[in-house]
Amino acid sequence: MAQFTEEDKIMRRVEQRFNKGVVKYRLIEDGDKILVGLSGGKDSLALLELLARRSRILKPRFGVVAVHVGMTNIPYKSDLEYLKNYAEGLGVPFVHYETSFDPSTDTRKSPCFLCSWNRRKALFTVAREEGCNKIALGHHMDDILETLLMNITFQGAFSAMPPRLVMRKFDMTIIRPMCLVHEADLIDMARIRGYRKQIKNCPYESQSNRSDMKEVLKSLEKLNPEARYSLWGSMSNVQEELLPGKID
Repeated sequence: MAQFTEEDKIMRRVEQRFNKGVVKYRLIEDGDKILVGLSGGKDSLALLELLARRSRILKPRFGVVAVHVGMTNIPYKSDLEYLKNYAEGLGVPFVHYETSFDPSTDTRKSPCFLCSWNRRKALFTVAREEGCNKIALGHHMDDILETLLMNITFQGAFSAMPPRLVMRKFDMTIIRPMCLVHEADLIDMARIRGYRKQIKNCPYESQSNRSDMKEVLKSLEKLNPEARYSLWGSMSNVQEELLPGKID
């Protein structure tokens, strides 16, 4: 009987959850050309590997392009040579695109929002230039659940980040192929693969509530080890008749 190593078990678990998300939410179709935002963090590195590996199977046939968006006014140093070699080592073309933003132009929005919005805008620009019809983002299950908790807590809205979002205005589809993958498994995958950490020195990082929501999610899992699955299931089990509803 075959004996699986720790590495085998982790990679099987990651790939099974990745493939389940892709199939369940119909994220990839024949003829797709998918742009991957390669920030250099563990999530984007893992996503690129998983998509590159899946692109080698017979069906569906699809292409992958990696782009690293550099924000020139944020002191986030990326090893571009490492990212380029990593992408090309997987057989994926690499694009480097630079942009910036001025936080004083809209003081109603946080610098984190403006940075994220401008990075997303850059992804759309490169996707059109490269003839891509989909943009793949590296959000995993924990990211989506933390967003759900943040939106409930701070926005008063029951919403998160969908695995598939059709942007009809831009003729582009956003996909999150790692939507069912756990962050803990991606941390293990990064360790196994020896991903090189990028130097992150964002002056606005402390203004984000996401790190606090990570702790909230951990606390919920201490109360109930199945909490993440209950939270995930709640997004497709909204019982409107048992809710107050909209007040005019």
